[in-house]
Amino acid sequence: MVYINGEWRQSNETIDVMNPATGELITSVVTVGRAETKEAITCAKEAFSAWKKTTGDQRSYYLAEAVRIMKERKDELAETITKENGKPLVDAKSEVNSAINYLNWYAEEAKRVYGDTIPASHPDKHLMVIRQPIGVAAAITPWNFPMSMITRKIAPALAAGCTIVLKPAPATPLSAIKVFECFHEAGLPKGVANLVIGPAEEVGGEMTSNPDVRKITFTGSTAVGKKLIRDSADTVKKISMELGGHAPLIVFEDADLDAAVEGVLLSKFKNTGQTCISTNRVYVSEDIAEEFGEKLAEKVSKLKVGNGLESGVDVGPLINDAALAKVSSHVEDAKKHNGKVLCGGKTVGSQNFYEPTVIHYANDKMKIATEETFGPVAPIFTFKTEEEVVERANHASYGLAAYCFTKDLGRGLRMMHELEFGIVGINDPTPITIQAPFGGVKESGIGKEGGKYGLLEYLEEKYVSIKAN
Repeated sequence: MVYINGEWRQSNETIDVMNPATGELITSVVTVGRAETKEAITCAKEAFSAWKKTTGDQRSYYLAEAVRIMKERKDELAETITKENGKPLVDAKSEVNSAINYLNWYAEEAKRVYGDTIPASHPDKHLMVIRQPIGVAAAITPWNFPMSMITRKIAPALAAGCTIVLKPAPATPLSAIKVFECFHEAGLPKGVANLVIGPAEEVGGEMTSNPDVRKITFTGSTAVGKKLIRDSADTVKKISMELGGHAPLIVFEDADLDAAVEGVLLSKFKNTGQTCISTNRVYVSEDIAEEFGEKLAEKVSKLKVGNGLESGVDVGPLINDAALAKVSSHVEDAKKHNGKVLCGGKTVGSQNFYEPTVIHYANDKMKIATEETFGPVAPIFTFKTEEEVVERANHASYGLAAYCFTKDLGRGLRMMHELEFGIVGINDPTPITIQAPFGGVKESGIGKEGGKYGLLEYLEEKYVSIKAN
């Protein structure tokens, strides 16, 4: 179903939603095209005239109501994520909590849209800056975090006083439908939040070309992000792009090896490596590389692969055949370039499962050194000096997240400054939190999500000068 102007709509066009762990059909959902997307945008524009005038307390109320409802349905929401995305149920529950936390955070931030008073240069003038909602926002969300990415975009938009039209990933529309059911039950006014499921060229094309859309927010691949930026240029929309990554994780010779190994497990193999901030390159000081590789392979080989609904599963399936083919090709290419597979390295069963893999003796000639793998493969590169590893870690195009492990405070501070990434975790493989900014530099994105920074993406600053008579 799609949700436009407070109503669930039907159509004759549908898409199948498949369980990537079993290959079985979960259900079919309604899809729409350009005309319905245009209607949703029109309804959002009409709703904006009233929604922008609501108080922060009023907007907070609706978000808090959605929080209450989602908390009551946590198990149902998590099971939906696992069925259509494949991630282990324990990770799906964590995602539901994250989705709820974004709504809860911005329920409070709705009350904190502040402006500024500027000292005047003339005694008869008063200068102010006020912040106002930008207007209708259009959001396009990915399949790898099909619920938390939705609330991370919708919550600040509504808190700021914007209305929104959302297009979820075609692989995972059920999570979006569940979220909008909660908004509907919370009594959100008609047209404030709208859900359209359909082909990218029609739905996305209308979003980028329609002048009534004043903001585009997208999470996904860099290639698609670039196209959205180009397509939005004619109407000069405000944009937020959270795009691809190629995260390095650096292990210095003085690091706590066990902590670093655990860091790779957390930053690489969660969500089957299908995360934009997943470690893609593990750089280990050559003095400790052999020991580190052995420790990592021992841990990785014990990870359980399987259907996320089964107990004890650590690693679920890849999302589709294309993802499996890419991971397989990266591993085979690494072998051709003298990489040594310490564990894993092959497919599992008849569906899109791939063994968690560690590759030693990785080098910069491998595809995995420059291309985003988006799968459960950890290649170990070695380095000699701090200067060398910084130069190699700073990817030419990507700059989303980076990690390093060291006991040297001075070195950690140097890494903080020298690593060209929007997010840096020092002895911390899981730095992401609701109140902090999330976003990259270079071709990894524009703008931030999370905390007060995410709220500002949906606001415009207006300067006002008042001359007293």
